[in-house]
Amino acid sequence: MKLFRKTNIDFIGKRKIAFVISGIVLAVGIVSLVMKGGPRLGLDFTGGVEVHLQFEKSVSITQIRTGLSSIGLQQAIIQKYGKTTDNLVLIRYRVEQIAEEAASQIINLRGKTGKFTSLEELKQLPAVEKVGYENLISLFAVDPIEKEKININQIDQESLTTRIRGITHLKAAAEIEKVVKAEVGESNPFQIISLDIIGPKVSKELQKSAVLAIIFALIGMLIYISWRFEFTFAIGAVIALVHDVAISIGALSLGNFEFTLPVIAALMTIIGYSLNDTIVVYDRIRENTKTFRKRKMSYKDVINLGINQSLSRTVITSLTTFIVVLSLFVWGGPVIHGFAFALLIGIIVGTYSSSFVAAPVVYQWAQARIIKK
Repeated sequence: MKLFRKTNIDFIGKRKIAFVISGIVLAVGIVSLVMKGGPRLGLDFTGGVEVHLQFEKSVSITQIRTGLSSIGLQQAIIQKYGKTTDNLVLIRYRVEQIAEEAASQIINLRGKTGKFTSLEELKQLPAVEKVGYENLISLFAVDPIEKEKININQIDQESLTTRIRGITHLKAAAEIEKVVKAEVGESNPFQIISLDIIGPKVSKELQKSAVLAIIFALIGMLIYISWRFEFTFAIGAVIALVHDVAISIGALSLGNFEFTLPVIAALMTIIGYSLNDTIVVYDRIRENTKTFRKRKMSYKDVINLGINQSLSRTVITSLTTFIVVLSLFVWGGPVIHGFAFALLIGIIVGTYSSSFVAAPVVYQWAQARIIKK
């Protein structure tokens, strides 16, 4: 099946216009990232809490979200999981850095005074009010005789942060239980079956792993295409892939979407999808180079011919994939909005780059080598 009969578009001749367009779009994305202080990191990368609930009967996610909105958790991720009959619900949310603030204020005050003589001194700290003074005195002490409690004059900042974080998370879980119970009513009782804390160390490791995954993917592509085609083709493909990922990240920033693990998976998918399109074009160029260069056809015309020959296939594949992903974006719910949006942008940009970036870069590189000689 062919969407277009025979096209004769001068992609190489329009490469400078395409490069300018790409540059403008990339610049807009970079400006957005700079103005927002970088990408908006999601729960996976900032740390937070996962609360697992089990209901007696099926429950509406809308009901739960309405209840959570009353305590400022309207942005929480809520999803059902497991068997339908299990009625399991997962609530994931980011918490304010109250624990870090409280621990920092306590350590700073201790440094100024030398040591605490009474826990009453903590009442003057703004963050302590948020945590709850009663919660702190149930855990800490200043008298060495109270061995069942932690001596606040001896604990280090990291351990103090961890202890206070436990208090704030349990407090938040109690609030969640209260508002959800008020929303769903007594007719559908539930219990909190687990409360998991995603700490900052785990979050930093996830950030590092996500970046390394993308870098290693690009290096792998460079090696593979160098082996299958030649190094010039590999450079063109990697530049196109970096171009696609960078524009997708910029679009996510402009759309104010969070960067979560599913979004990273979408970026990895974009790399694979875009590369597939690029390799199809490269295959046509390689075959045409063998066939038409003998007939004294210029390299520019050979590349243009290869892109035009694969254009129909590229557009049909991209269009069908786009329709499926668009359905996910529209009807998939807020949980996968970021994932679907990244894929939508990636499909559009990947289709564009295989014709207007990857192949033109190969031509530009070849021309530069000829000039040097």
